[in-house]
Amino acid sequence: MDAAQDLQIRLISDPLAYYTAMLNDIKKASRYIYLEIYRFRNDPVGIRFRDYLIKKRLEGVKVRLLIDSWGASSSASFFQELADAGGEIRFFKRIKFNWDSFVKSHRRDHRKILVIDDEITYIGSANISGYSFNWRESMFRIKGPIAIKFKKIVAENFKIHNKYIYDKASYTKNIIYNGLEIIRDVPSHVYQPVKDKFLELIQQAEREIIIETPYFLPGSSLRKALVEAAERGVKIFIHIPKKSDVGALDLLTSKYLGELAEVGIKIFFYLPQNLHAKMFLSDRKYFIIGSSNFDYRSLRYQHEICLAGHHKSLVRQIINHFNETRKESEEFHYTNWLRRPAFQRFFEWLLVPFRHLF
Repeated sequence: MDAAQDLQIRLISDPLAYYTAMLNDIKKASRYIYLEIYRFRNDPVGIRFRDYLIKKRLEGVKVRLLIDSWGASSSASFFQELADAGGEIRFFKRIKFNWDSFVKSHRRDHRKILVIDDEITYIGSANISGYSFNWRESMFRIKGPIAIKFKKIVAENFKIHNKYIYDKASYTKNIIYNGLEIIRDVPSHVYQPVKDKFLELIQQAEREIIIETPYFLPGSSLRKALVEAAERGVKIFIHIPKKSDVGALDLLTSKYLGELAEVGIKIFFYLPQNLHAKMFLSDRKYFIIGSSNFDYRSLRYQHEICLAGHHKSLVRQIINHFNETRKESEEFHYTNWLRRPAFQRFFEWLLVPFRHLF
């Protein structure tokens, strides 16, 4: 895969720098602003973004927001002034309590996409929320014509914001742009293109794989592929938080770390705060970046968006990010894992039947 030469891609790990860059680009918008987001909180950060969007709408800029109804942490009333100004706001699949609400409630829109004027795209890990200031994120500012592709993706999801039946084959078809792939996941047991791309790159890796994710709970096929890659000599490094914001998932994750460490896979726990970045890199060439975690929930039940391919400048930035992460991490020790308390082993075992829900 050749890199798209007409794209400038910048990795932003610091939430303050990310929010500042986003707001600066929003201020410059002259035609439209499309935002698809999992969480848009009613807090100082969310209020500031909302007020900027109201200002742009009053200037005549088209504003479309698609916000997941479960993750939002805000209500329609929070956006009423924007709606009154002509902004289009939709909440993705509101939860209705009925006989199959438990099943449907897992089908969330976890994407984070901002598109501005056919020129600027943001994708990655961070929501619009003040709590991100204490997290290490991975957001990507992409300047170039690929924005038109992302605009179409947001518009398509806007149409199915309240639908459970649609053409999943069409909505998961990869979009190719100058050698890069835009990969879309929707809730499905059959169509799982992000998982398929992970498997492809793991199976093709010759020297090295680096994974950074806040929630590491891969299914059996991904674990098997990682083990087989390690056994054929590929060096594998996994970066996860020492303590994420989902304690039960951390406990369940610990159950599977031993079998990976046994074959030489190196696991590092990030110490300063929650590590919320989501990136994959193989052979220091091919990347997957975006909103998807390396777990059951992202790969099976959620709408996700990723960009995959080869872009030399971005790969250098990703490697620098990984190096900085590792400097502030401690390595997993297999012998300590073997000596973990019996009560921890019991709760790990107890949670296994529910692993698909995390």
